[in-house]
Amino acid sequence: MRKNQPDYILLSVIAILVVFGLIMVSSASVSQSQEKFQESYYYLKGQVLKGLLPGLILGLLAYLIPYRWLKPLALPALVVSIIGLVLVFVPGIGTEGHGGANRWIALGPIVLQPSEFLKLSFIVYLAAWMAGKGKAIKDFSEGLVPFLIVVGLVAILILMEPNIGTLGVIGFTSIIIYFLAGARLAHLGFIGFGSVFLFYFLTKFYSHAANRLQVFLHPELDPQGIGYQINQAILALGSGGLFGLGLGQGLQKFRYLPEPASDSILAVIGEELGFIGIMALLLLFIIFTFRGLKIAQGAPDDFGRLLAGGLTGWVVIQALINMAAICGLIPLTGITLPFISLGGTSLAITLTGMGILLNISKYSKI
Repeated sequence: MRKNQPDYILLSVIAILVVFGLIMVSSASVSQSQEKFQESYYYLKGQVLKGLLPGLILGLLAYLIPYRWLKPLALPALVVSIIGLVLVFVPGIGTEGHGGANRWIALGPIVLQPSEFLKLSFIVYLAAWMAGKGKAIKDFSEGLVPFLIVVGLVAILILMEPNIGTLGVIGFTSIIIYFLAGARLAHLGFIGFGSVFLFYFLTKFYSHAANRLQVFLHPELDPQGIGYQINQAILALGSGGLFGLGLGQGLQKFRYLPEPASDSILAVIGEELGFIGIMALLLLFIIFTFRGLKIAQGAPDDFGRLLAGGLTGWVVIQALINMAAICGLIPLTGITLPFISLGGTSLAITLTGMGILLNISKYSKI
């Protein structure tokens, strides 16, 4: 593979998103930081120390290492990620989050979210596995069945946490990689049909999912209970108008809007920077999408093509789900906005993935 320069447009977009994210985390978390730790920038410092710095180091390593070297590491990395998912249920290691969800493991002072590692390792694994399949990916027994088994096993572990938002991100990203690998449309249709039954199952047997669907359909119900977050998010977005109240001038982050620096940070952006601010953010993600797909299209081999497509799809799908949920277009999911939301593990792993994508861009014909 001939070495070229990385995609500087993509690199610039990523850098802008990260800097913008730090600015918005600083603004959105100031009230919580002051209230809990008597320090205005406690969460911002944590985002830098636990997310940005590790992410830059890992991202640089991922950029410097030829992406083909990842292929033999795909399965071991996935196994380690799955072990991490299992550890969240081990007393003394796993920690509970909101609503009793088991999503984190505590290793001394370090708290990690294994599902974030899984997103990246699963993309690498699927890209490596499907690249090795070649035309056999179109076969029912050699392509569709193994794909459903692998995705199904991972889905079961994620649902045990439970983490339906992450399941959605991994599920859609997996389908994108499967499509890019050359899957038959009939097989994709079968997956889509099965997804409808999965959605029905979740809303019937997972009260958390059922409540969020109910709030989505009837946001006026229980405005001080399960409908509180989406109602406050919509209020924040509406309060911002066209140009917003000004950076740092929003009111919803002061104990009104739940999770203002993480899940709901888009609402803070809308309140403080207005419709224009949200459109500017959306434009950055659109540019990111086109550059990522361009890299995938020009990749020198199937592994690079599927890996670049999967990494791009991961970020874009997660961004769309978060933004659509906060705008009331789909039920709330609880997942973060890539590059922007508070979350050290999320930012670090996302930047690692971007290092891989930029590495592929060095060899891609763009």
